Amino acid sequence: MEQQQYVLEMHGITKEFPGVKALDDVTLKVEPGKVHALMGENGAGKSTLMKCLFGIYKPDAGRIVYQGREVRFQSSMEALRGGISMIHQELQPEPHLTVMENLWMGRLPKRGFMVDYRAMYQNTVAELGRLKLDYDPKALVKTLSVSQIQCLEIAKAVSNNANVIIMDEPTSSLTETEVEYLFGIIEDLRRQGIAIIYISHKMNEIMRIADSVSIMRDGRMIGTWPTSELTIDTIISKMVGRELTEYYPQKTNVPGEVRLRVEDFTSIHPKSFRHVNFELRRGEILGVAGLVGAQRTELFEGIYGIRSHRAGRILLDGQEIRIHHPTDAIRQKIALLTEDRKRSGIFPALGVGENIYLRQYREASRFGKINYRKCNRIASEGVKRFRVKTPGLKTPISSLSGGNQQKVLLARWLMTDPDILILDEPTRGIDVGAKYEIYTFIAGLAAEGKSVIMISSELNELLGMADRIMVMCDGRKTGELTRGEFSEEAVMQLATQFE
Repeated sequence: MEQQQYVLEMHGITKEFPGVKALDDVTLKVEPGKVHALMGENGAGKSTLMKCLFGIYKPDAGRIVYQGREVRFQSSMEALRGGISMIHQELQPEPHLTVMENLWMGRLPKRGFMVDYRAMYQNTVAELGRLKLDYDPKALVKTLSVSQIQCLEIAKAVSNNANVIIMDEPTSSLTETEVEYLFGIIEDLRRQGIAIIYISHKMNEIMRIADSVSIMRDGRMIGTWPTSELTIDTIISKMVGRELTEYYPQKTNVPGEVRLRVEDFTSIHPKSFRHVNFELRRGEILGVAGLVGAQRTELFEGIYGIRSHRAGRILLDGQEIRIHHPTDAIRQKIALLTEDRKRSGIFPALGVGENIYLRQYREASRFGKINYRKCNRIASEGVKRFRVKTPGLKTPISSLSGGNQQKVLLARWLMTDPDILILDEPTRGIDVGAKYEIYTFIAGLAAEGKSVIMISSELNELLGMADRIMVMCDGRKTGELTRGEFSEEAVMQLATQFE
């Protein structure tokens, strides 16, 4: 029997939502045993196309051919049983269940009518071992870090014995070591004849791992090419429809006097941040670098009042302030953009407008009555300023791309006119075009005299955006670098100074 050239074919897929055509006559063909990259700006339609395949959305037109026969999965569970797995861009664990319960959710091993916990434990150890993940199968998922949860999602997808695995930004929260583990698993899957649809904005990963690249723009498929025929510059040009000659905006800000000083800041937890000292100047972008586990996020959540500290003090414009709760920080005109949009950023059941003006209900209220006209005006200004792609203010934010969700969160905070912005992984999971827009916003804020703290795992963006870089390792500040001292080697040397 002649072997099928393609394990998956999607022909003429069209999908419309109220006010927007998300997919317009899209065709995609995937070969077995190949890594097929799917690229495009946020909102280009990549995730929507995969959700049509996975049974989450129903296409309005088109057909799907899988393993030589036409299919239309009615649910994600049906797609899983058919041999298609998907690792979603936004993590979707059940935090109050254990690692092994999350891994086998919907397919728990049974002994008669009862769940076979011994078999589930043994199967979990085996699957985690394939990814070299040393997790306790009985640990609650809420105790895991973002990167550990990402690895668990990958293990769940791999454990399905799928013929096609969709990986939507699978390395967004992974360390370099964890990325290497993932690439090793991908190579094994490739040798087994399994097809990988790999969605990522990390160009170096695509050039290294993908056999071919399909590029989407504005809901249309621009084309498919062998990776060997492409360069990073040509990929970017095809994605955005224009040449991007500069990856970072020109710096025009001039740091001034010290605005924020943090002294001897120490967590109540002995393995978290300790004895941290730093300054932040007016009109400055302070980059914060470090490997996963460096306690960068924990430090700034402590400063913001989300986490408790046992020692240290915070001075704002020379005066000591006390922050015990995020409301205290907000009163001091300090804003925090969370690293995890889904879990602690967006309100998925609310519309775009409500997510923007959420922080300004009080200002838009009089005598206990909310002025929705004023709220909508605030939201409309935020959408316009940040070029949020949305059919309307009432559109559920959960239906937007990751990049547009991030713009909504930025709009929420900036419409409150803060003086200090703490941005934790502000461009995670965002395409190169949207990244440039966000970089431009950040540079503009610094030029206006705002003070910005930019925590990022992407070293290149810190080197391109920051005026100074503070480096952390294992809860400690290990050094600072000025722009004249910037280099990847210098940062990594400080980031690996373990005690």
